[in-house]
Amino acid sequence: MNNQKMKLAKLLDDPYLAPFKEKIQFRQKMVQNTELRLTGGKTDIATFASGHEYFGLHRSDDGWVFREWAPNASAIYLIGDFNGWKDDNYYLLKKIDLDAGVWEIKLPFEAIRHEDLYKLHVCWDGGNGDRIPSYARRVVQDEETKIFSAQVWAPQPYTWKVHDFKPNFTSPLIYESHIGMAQET
Repeated sequence: MNNQKMKLAKLLDDPYLAPFKEKIQFRQKMVQNTELRLTGGKTDIATFASGHEYFGLHRSDDGWVFREWAPNASAIYLIGDFNGWKDDNYYLLKKIDLDAGVWEIKLPFEAIRHEDLYKLHVCWDGGNGDRIPSYARRVVQDEETKIFSAQVWAPQPYTWKVHDFKPNFTSPLIYESHIGMAQET
């Protein structure tokens, strides 16, 4: 018996839930179908949900790495402020997984800069077009043209100016608190 069926069996042992058995089973089946549709049965839902950690634009130890999933593409160019929005072989992605349609490019740090706008120029059998990357972390709209573009967001870390700050612990140091503030970025 798989894990989800065991959870459902335990859930239905509760006599208070017995009148809702059919509804619970229906909802459980919908969850399983949605998970299968999203993952294709090739991975688990947690791995699928972590796709942003692999795909998109990331800083690496020796530069930038950009990955995109485009199984029907025949070529992909990274275009943007850094190359005059033109197809340039320097910014041509390479297909790294022929079966899965994963494309990648590795660039030195100086190839793109903080706040550069960019898109993908995707070529496919019978056509081509510009696309915002599916895992873009920041997208901005041009005020004049109303066109959206992805934006490189890699600001310099803040440099602290006061290095010997010592707080006064005689009273609480709560400046402001909101639900959802205390999370990793």
